[in-house]
Amino acid sequence: MADRIPNIRLSSGHSMPMLGVGTYSCSKLNEVGNAVRTAVQIGYRYIDTTSTYETEQEIGVTIKQLIKEGRIKREELFIVTKVSGQCHKPEQVEPACRTSLEALNMDYIDLYLIHFPLANTDQERTQSTVTDYLDTWRAMEKLVDKGLVKSIGVSNFNIQQLERILTMAGLKHKPANNQVEITPCLSQDELLQYSLQNGISTTGCGPFGAPGQTYVSKDSPDCLEHPTIVNIANKYGKSATQVILRWGIQRGYAVVPKGTNPFCLVQNMDIFNFQLSTDDMQSMLALDDGYKVNKEQSQSQTQHVK
Repeated sequence: MADRIPNIRLSSGHSMPMLGVGTYSCSKLNEVGNAVRTAVQIGYRYIDTTSTYETEQEIGVTIKQLIKEGRIKREELFIVTKVSGQCHKPEQVEPACRTSLEALNMDYIDLYLIHFPLANTDQERTQSTVTDYLDTWRAMEKLVDKGLVKSIGVSNFNIQQLERILTMAGLKHKPANNQVEITPCLSQDELLQYSLQNGISTTGCGPFGAPGQTYVSKDSPDCLEHPTIVNIANKYGKSATQVILRWGIQRGYAVVPKGTNPFCLVQNMDIFNFQLSTDDMQSMLALDDGYKVNKEQSQSQTQHVK
């Protein structure tokens, strides 16, 4: 089933699947490992994590076992992880990358991202530093040159922050990807179009608006129950989650919903046998009211070193 998932050609020359599995907020014992095993067996090849999720080691153990069993080859997988804001200083970037490689038990990372443009000194991200992400980017470029990572990119960056990287002096490797929150209530259309025009692929995380999460405001919109989306889903005989994922695929960006439930993993994969009409695409785009679930993203996108 892996061949059903289309790929995006990155500016680095490598290809990234347009559908992956996110591993955010997976704290139960073996939750991530079981999810990754199920996902790979179903046909997923793109696994998304970060050092701050503390899931890298469990992912690594599971993948190593799957390779040993002959179920997958390392080169068939696309592994994404991120450097945390605590490691933005240039001299911290390579050690952070090597720590992730050791945890994942891998020789290289397919896509390594700067998690947030705003550096910080503590895990709770309450104390920011003055490290310029351009200096961080220069250190990221060296990871590509050393063969530790195949591609590099960013996460939670806005247009102005992307522009600073693209126009920096001596740029060797442009961002291959920008991972940001995208939901029907936050279409990020301007950012998406800018990225497409500049050869930067986009990954949409949290595509459903994080339903059921305790940190989400009670007043936040529920994308999965919005009448427009429910009506479109009924029209195609699909679920609201499938319609939202399909909407993202047709807009040209990759989607990485969190996936631990086997039924949901199968359902999320079943989005390549239908296509939303232009009118339905526009109806969903019209739901954008600028609501951000990830308030931390909002803060980091409004601050950047000049």
